[in-house]
Amino acid sequence: MRTIAVLNQKGGVGKTTSVVNIAAALAASGSRVVVLDFDPQAHLTIHLGLEPQIIESGSYKVLTQSAEFEQQIMLMRPNLWLLPANINLVGAESELVSVVGRETILREAMLQSRDKFDYCLIDCSPSLGLLTLNAMAASDDVLIPLQPHFLALRGFGKLLQTVELVNKRINPNLTVKWVLLCMFDGRASLTNEVKDDIEQFLKNAQGTDCPWSEAHILPVHIRRNIKLAEAPSYGKTIFEYEENCHGAEDYRKVAELIHAQCYPSAPAETLQTVAFDEIQGQPTTPSTASPEPDSQAEQPDTQPAEADENQNQPPIEIKSISPDQQQQGDLDEQPSEFTQTTSENPNI
Repeated sequence: MRTIAVLNQKGGVGKTTSVVNIAAALAASGSRVVVLDFDPQAHLTIHLGLEPQIIESGSYKVLTQSAEFEQQIMLMRPNLWLLPANINLVGAESELVSVVGRETILREAMLQSRDKFDYCLIDCSPSLGLLTLNAMAASDDVLIPLQPHFLALRGFGKLLQTVELVNKRINPNLTVKWVLLCMFDGRASLTNEVKDDIEQFLKNAQGTDCPWSEAHILPVHIRRNIKLAEAPSYGKTIFEYEENCHGAEDYRKVAELIHAQCYPSAPAETLQTVAFDEIQGQPTTPSTASPEPDSQAEQPDTQPAEADENQNQPPIEIKSISPDQQQQGDLDEQPSEFTQTTSENPNI
């Protein structure tokens, strides 16, 4: 299992959006993916369609009550599990202040499950506290979503210093692998200047012994896209909400690049361009994507206008789920058509 911490201490840069949609694309290809919500705001949990206040299981119990990891995760989509979060996670740091080895609780909890998943993506909180330290201690790689602005660039240096400390003192295997530029607009000069500065910085680090010596900016940038902002209010991934928009196209390509680097022996065509309704055995409806007003001028959108009934459709209501209705992390309870093991799945 490759464990990837999606990390940035600055909020609003696309961490949760990236975790949800990269994981969704990987799961659609047949990879077994578990996502962990380590943000007390529980945006990842909400994005996948759950109301945090009615969820009793989750990351808080794993950290503070020694709950079994597989008993706390929930099956949300085919091949996609979630360790949810709620506001109780705010108290985890103060409750663990006197616990010996508090930085490695998550890593120890996940040991027995490493051979049951192909990917684990951790949505970290916008801070560098104990929750983020647990995520970095349990991870192999770090993905840094970054908005190409000046202040984000200043925070990037501080973030790398923290990763270096964790690498030296807690997790010597931790490396920064990817930088993902989000809300990218190639028409702005500042955007390209920040991108060039990061590329030069990472180029200078090549061949050194720092944890980011192999890091690089992913060649696919996440363009500004209103559909990505709308999808969370419906409790859907971008592929469920509008599979043919720019946001879906960009995240699908990012997932392909990450998969190719994590499993280089896998076939290049591993990630298929397929909608979730096809995977779930439901009929696929024709795309009705509206033009993307924020897309780059050199990439015009030629999609037909969205139907009137879709324009007026309100966000879906997030329904309450009782504990009896929750699908816990018992992997044996997954429907038979989605229970292929890693060795049996040619796509992994």
